Amino acid sequence: MNEDSHHLANFRVHVVPAVLALANPPWQRDVWLDPSTFENLDDIFHTLFDDFCDADEPERYLGPSLRTEEEVALMRKLGAALNAATDEAPNDTDAEYLQAASWPEVVAAAGRLAHVMVRNDLGELVALHEPRTGDQPTNQPRSREAH
Repeated sequence: MNEDSHHLANFRVHVVPAVLALANPPWQRDVWLDPSTFENLDDIFHTLFDDFCDADEPERYLGPSLRTEEEVALMRKLGAALNAATDEAPNDTDAEYLQAASWPEVVAAAGRLAHVMVRNDLGELVALHEPRTGDQPTNQPRSREAH
């Protein structure tokens, strides 16, 4: 793995789970509304706006945490939806966010982005295992003529 790929993997290992969490309302209720759990929505905001991306201006994270222009555009939509929900949560509590009228748009935007990110990551994983030109696939028998 080259240095750029390693850097992308280090950022995405934080960004993808944050997006998946936003796309999963039952998980949000089970985890973010349980005072005994460590994780909360604040962690998601830090991941997507401060630490590993900037959902307001995601273009500069194309490469470090986002793979494609499509991911950039979808991250921008997710950021806008999260900002709209922020306006409806004056006390900044997880419960307020989850009850915000705009929260379903957050979930929908996160779901679209999660789908694209996972699809892109799986495509990269498949590419790593495809034989290079001239290589014999390990899962296929050699022809009888080679013996």
